[in-house]
Amino acid sequence: MNAVLLARLQFALTAGFHFLYPPTTLGLSLVILLVETLSLRGRGEEYEKLNAFLIKLLGALFVVGTATGITLEFAFGTNWAEYSRRVGNLFGPFLAAEGVFAFFLESVFLGVLLFGRSRVSPKGYWWSALFLFLGSHLSALWILVANSWMQTPGGHRMEGKIAVLENFWEALFNPSTLIRFAHTLSASWVTGSLVCAAIGAWLILKGSRKDLGKRLLRISLFLFAFSGVLQLFLGHGHSVQVARTQPEKMAAFEGLWETQRGAPLSLFGIPDQRGEKTRLSLGVPKMLSFLTTGDPEAEVKGLKEYPREDRPPVLLTFAAYHIMIALGSLLFLGALFALYFLKVKGEEYPSWFLKALLFSVPLPYIANEAGWVAAEVGRQPWVIYHVLRTSQAASVNVPAWQVLLTLTLFTLLYLFLFAIFLKVSFGIILRFSRGESQGEGY
Repeated sequence: MNAVLLARLQFALTAGFHFLYPPTTLGLSLVILLVETLSLRGRGEEYEKLNAFLIKLLGALFVVGTATGITLEFAFGTNWAEYSRRVGNLFGPFLAAEGVFAFFLESVFLGVLLFGRSRVSPKGYWWSALFLFLGSHLSALWILVANSWMQTPGGHRMEGKIAVLENFWEALFNPSTLIRFAHTLSASWVTGSLVCAAIGAWLILKGSRKDLGKRLLRISLFLFAFSGVLQLFLGHGHSVQVARTQPEKMAAFEGLWETQRGAPLSLFGIPDQRGEKTRLSLGVPKMLSFLTTGDPEAEVKGLKEYPREDRPPVLLTFAAYHIMIALGSLLFLGALFALYFLKVKGEEYPSWFLKALLFSVPLPYIANEAGWVAAEVGRQPWVIYHVLRTSQAASVNVPAWQVLLTLTLFTLLYLFLFAIFLKVSFGIILRFSRGESQGEGY
């Protein structure tokens, strides 16, 4: 058993499971803000009932997301002690800022929303929804700053093996921070809005609380359409950034082995890392060069330009990236359908469209996870790009059997947490559909 590989698998498990919840939280916090804005503008107490329900769902998301997020931060000191020793004085403040400036803001105002409807003024309640929205997004910003610094480090110098902060702003706004943040936010809004749209569709199909279902569906489809179209452009922008700052990752994304002018955009293929070729390759001529540089004849470096030991695992990176692209394109088409029904059909939604919304809920989650796998596996073998290798970052005193034991325990615990979360969430939805009270608290 390889302790480094097991440590990577454990971190992948914890991060992948945790990443189910923040995108939903970010999208749901925006829906809640929009609903509360309509409520404040005198649209009726129906919006208050709708928000009481949505805030309960957000509370369940927040609890599980917090529990799984804490595990990730502890992992830096347990399985990745060398990483913490070498870059902790630079990386640590980003995580600390997330807790001090964002997490507490988010948690305090979630408490106000859960228990304060009758205790604060309507404007005060709206401000709480706004600060919850800002807190959750600020939390995402600091986490993505930390991750982006690992992808495209800047603003530091190396003193021996220790990274020392040299320019805070260059570290904060490293080359991938802003586009990664925008890309992740739009994906999160797609996720949260589609979940809300599916709930609205279910209420309409079930025939219970149909009016509230239509209100929720209308708001959610508007956000889904907006963010789905926005995601297409931001995803492209992020790909351009990767091609510019992490060219070997882009080559792995595309299964491109030979440096080429007029490089094709890969549509399908099966990369063979040992044979250094992509079998059954199908692509659009010159499109990769055009999309990444604006010049269809531009040169794009292939994987053979880099030593074998510096190349990422190509098959997994390629597959994850193409799954993300395929599902993102499908969600973009869904956004166009949403625009059509909003602008042309009004509130007359055919049953096939409502059912399609229900069955589409897993798609953004799969796309999010695939995108995360592509980004993180595509950075290998570096934990900090061109600064520190993953093999050098693991704890030297944690044997493989201990990592395997905790990996097994985490897997069982997360399955249990996920089952409890589904039970609680579906219980909240079912009680709302039956018209039971959605008062303050749980």
